[in-house]
Amino acid sequence: MSHPYLPPPYPPPPERSAELRRRFAAEARSERPDLSALCLLIGAEADGALDEAGIDAAQLELDRLAGELPYRPGGPRAWAEAVRRLLGARLEFHGTPGDYQRLESSLLHEVLRRRRGLPILLSVVWLEVARRAGAPVYGVALPGHFVVGFGAAEEQVLADPFDGGRVLAGADAELLVAGATGAPLQPSMLEPAAPLEVVQRILNNIRAWAAARPERSDVALRAVELALLIPSHPARLRYERGQLLVQRGQFVAGAEEMDTYADLVEVVDESVARKVRQEARTARAKLN
Repeated sequence: MSHPYLPPPYPPPPERSAELRRRFAAEARSERPDLSALCLLIGAEADGALDEAGIDAAQLELDRLAGELPYRPGGPRAWAEAVRRLLGARLEFHGTPGDYQRLESSLLHEVLRRRRGLPILLSVVWLEVARRAGAPVYGVALPGHFVVGFGAAEEQVLADPFDGGRVLAGADAELLVAGATGAPLQPSMLEPAAPLEVVQRILNNIRAWAAARPERSDVALRAVELALLIPSHPARLRYERGQLLVQRGQFVAGAEEMDTYADLVEVVDESVARKVRQEARTARAKLN
């Protein structure tokens, strides 16, 4: 199937997409959402070339990498160093500034293949490999820069997969946060990030990538529609979906979504609701 107007990756056909979304919604609502499964479903929804065999191969690769780690190397620092030696030093997983310009940097199967990606996707590789090997590991959503943590709060060791898994010394995390936001590091920033928070942040990154490329509104729409399948998503996503539908010439569907958002927001802010309803009327008028 050719897509003359779109650069790759190409989206999957509608029936495949519907099946991927059904599975994504079920996984997101399960008692213990599986981070790697959710990331690979995002990948398959963005890249029609990722089939079931490709999804299975990515999971097997994570298992294989976990098998290369030493058995119970010791405490949190020993774990952090063991994962750094394998993924960062030996296999050269890391990030570069150019990775922020590529959609593949947000797709787990591509990050496993290229060994390059955004901080959060490289962190997913670290997390999934280390977790399978039995490490006490979790994601840490520092503002502007995602890292991984090993061990409980009182003995926490942080590593930066984007920098090849460099183990962060005392002030390093404070410098990362100050560099990204200009604000001081708060203890709450070092708490483990839940799998669905990680997934929501990955979808935010994909939407940000697409927002800078209006010709890829298809990618933005898919990311918004997946984010809407996550329980307790921000209501504003409905407004964003409405805007994208209008942008893509689906005026009626876009206007309906905007009206739904206006109904939701009216209780809190009538002026915003009025403004959104006006946008919906404008969208409908484009049909005439």
